[in-house]
Amino acid sequence: MSNLALHTISTEHEPSTVLDTGRRAYLTEGEVEQIIRATRNRRDALMVLMGYRHGLRVSELVRLQWRQLDLETGHFRVHRAKHGEDAIHPLSGREIRGLRKIRRGQPVGFRFVFDNGRGEPMTRNGFYKLLTRAGASVGIPNISPHTLRHACGFKLVNQGMDTLSLAAYLGHANVQNTARYAKMSATRFEGLWRD
Repeated sequence: MSNLALHTISTEHEPSTVLDTGRRAYLTEGEVEQIIRATRNRRDALMVLMGYRHGLRVSELVRLQWRQLDLETGHFRVHRAKHGEDAIHPLSGREIRGLRKIRRGQPVGFRFVFDNGRGEPMTRNGFYKLLTRAGASVGIPNISPHTLRHACGFKLVNQGMDTLSLAAYLGHANVQNTARYAKMSATRFEGLWRD
């Protein structure tokens, strides 16, 4: 993230932040679920869910191939872009069920998990458009696919995940890139002192 200042604003359920540019820095889990419900179809909903839960960059999401997934064991080999560290992530039951439904609707041998509806892989721009459309429809404007990645980092650090584990999960080769989430954490220092 750049040196742009962050400002705290409130939503109905949880705090959120925006950058000076007006673009959202991250989303809360509740906001992500609102966006998922606002998507047009199963594919779009699953793309938002997986982008969020695995902290995927948009290129990692749209290039996702079936050979990276093991639906029997519930594992996902995440190939990170930008010289990031690859990792194996667990898949939730919700993701596995969604992936199986998508696979049944695709032609045999199609390599990519997410297609554009015309038998071609989804594009970065295609995902950006569907995400911004779903966000705007529920009153969450000014988001981008990278907002989902930041939402993942923020949620995990607030759940207590340590910086090194978070770096491994997000594929950061340099832990300095992960430290920003600890700085953003609203609960980082809660409970240090007891009266």
